[in-house]
Amino acid sequence: MTDRREFLKHAGSAGAAMALLSTFPRGLHAAPAATPQNLDRFLSGMNGGNKELMMDALNAAKLAGASWADVRIARFRQNFVVTREQQIINVVDTDTIGCGVRVLVDGCWGFAATRNLTRDAVTAAAREAAAIAKANRVARDRAVELAPAPAFPNAKWQGAYSVDPFDVTVEEKVDLLLKTNAEALKAGKVKFVSSVLFFVKQDRQYANTDGSVIEQNFVRSWPQVAVTAVADDRSDFQTRQSAEVAPMGRGWEYVKGSDLMGRARQWGEEAAQKLTAKSVDVGRYDLVLHPSNIWLTIHESIGHPLELDRALGYEANYAGTSFVAPPEDKLGKLRYGPAIMNIQGDRSQEGALSTIGYDDDGVQPDDFLIIKEGMVNDYQTTREQAPWLKWWYDKQGRPTRSHGCAYADSWSSVAFQRMPNVSLLPGKEDKTWEDLIAATDKGIAIIGDGSFSIDQQRYNAQFGGQLFYEIKGGKLAGMLKDVAYQIRTPDFWNSLDMLGGKSSYQLGGSFFDGKGQPGQSNAVSHGAVPARFRNVNIINTGRKN
Repeated sequence: MTDRREFLKHAGSAGAAMALLSTFPRGLHAAPAATPQNLDRFLSGMNGGNKELMMDALNAAKLAGASWADVRIARFRQNFVVTREQQIINVVDTDTIGCGVRVLVDGCWGFAATRNLTRDAVTAAAREAAAIAKANRVARDRAVELAPAPAFPNAKWQGAYSVDPFDVTVEEKVDLLLKTNAEALKAGKVKFVSSVLFFVKQDRQYANTDGSVIEQNFVRSWPQVAVTAVADDRSDFQTRQSAEVAPMGRGWEYVKGSDLMGRARQWGEEAAQKLTAKSVDVGRYDLVLHPSNIWLTIHESIGHPLELDRALGYEANYAGTSFVAPPEDKLGKLRYGPAIMNIQGDRSQEGALSTIGYDDDGVQPDDFLIIKEGMVNDYQTTREQAPWLKWWYDKQGRPTRSHGCAYADSWSSVAFQRMPNVSLLPGKEDKTWEDLIAATDKGIAIIGDGSFSIDQQRYNAQFGGQLFYEIKGGKLAGMLKDVAYQIRTPDFWNSLDMLGGKSSYQLGGSFFDGKGQPGQSNAVSHGAVPARFRNVNIINTGRKN
């Protein structure tokens, strides 16, 4: 019979592969490639006819009975380069262009898309979307009502990048990765190293019947390195991933600034150190979590549970619904953490993955507190969802408005509520990672994210990491391994008693966050500071019984 260690080893590998495949951007494997005709038409720009196409689609939707409609013409590009040791494993480019039309007819949604950027094609898509909306009428439980939003008739926005990674040659990308691999292999006991550069570029043009006409473009970049050291007798192997180099909404300049070559040997040496690290003793410890670790805990135990559609049961894919429900029993009533805990939702942090000027409802997103001084204060919303919380916003003296969380991962995908950047705000005192360790008598410090699991209500979860250090008397006292911490979400966050300050704030994030059925993928950042949690249960993932 397979023991627990073997099961986790093999199940973990398979699970990671499934997670990657299941959340891969649709454009990579589903949306058709751009035709030369579509590329020429798209590159002609708004003044070259694309605005006229969008107006044609909106007019066709209104003639077909739509009370409201929007249209997105977009180009989605992806590039990734994969190497292992001194070999090139894969180089992939995708490029897809098309148009999606969404309509409201009699309070019901309809959506259709076309890859052909012609007047006939986009107006046919608009009529098809209206027909779908009419067909959906039989299943309507309540009419869709959109929260008011101002029109932006001539808006433009560009993400925070200075060097477009799609202008960088494959040769330069491969050269960087192979040199990084060579540096990692110089560390003793390192036998394997893999490295990846992944890039996304999106050019979006949007219009709706409110009068908005919006152009946006951004890039995202994710450099990754994984170094594996093997024991001399081959009884153990340990991997160190470059978890502190987070994916970002920035360009090639971010990749160059990440200094992969300069850090690779240290990552290799840390992988080797893990081979001889002390296996952790189970028990309860104070935890000091680095931002490169805690971002994932924020994502799973705060970001997803506070999605309004998940809380109301309209979304249950990818780890179920949410314990933060119903909203009338939780808003202003559920203490998620101590008063020092403030969690912000936004799409405005420069260089963050979910940052955008305008969402796919045509809304300019705002910054809002999801958790305010430890209490549940808000959910993530779109224009459709915001009216569901009007009673709460009225009670708070706040306007009923969308937070700008509508997003579609392709021109051929329907927009729905996706996670904005969800971040743990700094404490009032400017404490550092070292300050938190110095203030801890007996505990464990964790750097980098690792494996995780969470239940269908996001109550109970387990998180690993990359590097684990024992803390004794306010100092790091050696490396540990086989560490994972278990949480019950509100108990864990209420054990928070110390936060880093503004200077210790860092972004982590996910390049592929899955949601929906059919599944869609988006990218989201989570800012965080070092944080200390009291008396947390630690398990040993290496124990066989």
